[in-house]
Amino acid sequence: MTSGERFALGSMVAGCLVLGLKGAAWWLTGSAALYSDALESTVNVAASLIAWIALRFAARPADANHPYGHDKAEFFAAVIEGVLIVVAALLIFDEAWQSWMHLHPLEQPFQGLGMNAVASAINGAWSVVLLSAGRRLRSPALQADGRHLMADVVTSAGIVAGVLLAVFTGYLILDPLLAAATGVYVLWSGMRMISSSVSGLMDTAPEPAVMNRIKELVANSAAGAIEAHDLRTRHAGRLTFLEFHLVVPGTMTVAAAHAICDRIEDALKAEMGHLMITIHVEPEEKAKQCGVPVL
Repeated sequence: MTSGERFALGSMVAGCLVLGLKGAAWWLTGSAALYSDALESTVNVAASLIAWIALRFAARPADANHPYGHDKAEFFAAVIEGVLIVVAALLIFDEAWQSWMHLHPLEQPFQGLGMNAVASAINGAWSVVLLSAGRRLRSPALQADGRHLMADVVTSAGIVAGVLLAVFTGYLILDPLLAAATGVYVLWSGMRMISSSVSGLMDTAPEPAVMNRIKELVANSAAGAIEAHDLRTRHAGRLTFLEFHLVVPGTMTVAAAHAICDRIEDALKAEMGHLMITIHVEPEEKAKQCGVPVL
């Protein structure tokens, strides 16, 4: 079992514990706002299961049908998680509307809020762990799960504050209004997650700072070559695929050109171990005078 899979399993365990606490908080109080919080935790458990399945699939080595590996499975998991979050938002809107139409006083609010606060503390601690692991392992699925849990902590804090206000002021209408506001935030969170994951599926390039560093490393390690041009990159889960054309003097031997390529690859992988590099060597008449000049 990979590190990513173990973190995903941990998310399922934490998610079930948090769901139990938040479900009990809603059952004790009858609050629409706490219902919305519990419903989002249901999505967390489902999302963790999907992430675990995706990480198991992504860990498979390349094969004849998938010569570039299975890493993009993580992006599919993040898209599905985003869709689940959107569905949860719609269910929250329905509960808010029903509560608006049938206002009722909250029962045992302080016991319910206490359970909800404990659940939020668990979510907050685990989200920090997931975000750190996701960055270290370059896992879109773990990072998406961590961001979702952190968003859950933010909404939970707002919900607790709002329910307390409703209890102390007696304005029962605050409960469905707070649930609706939570639904809007959850909906935005889901749409943002879908957008980010679709970008990965569409082979979006890395950030400009990463591309600039790649060009700098190529320029500093390609002594003997003339230039590098047509640099292209794409993400596939934890991997980044890089390809470019390297222009060398026409009289250079294949062995010498190959040695330059090896030097470039060593320099890149020493700093960016997640790169998969393809270099196409060309003679000097193919120079475009607009690529990366060799220093």
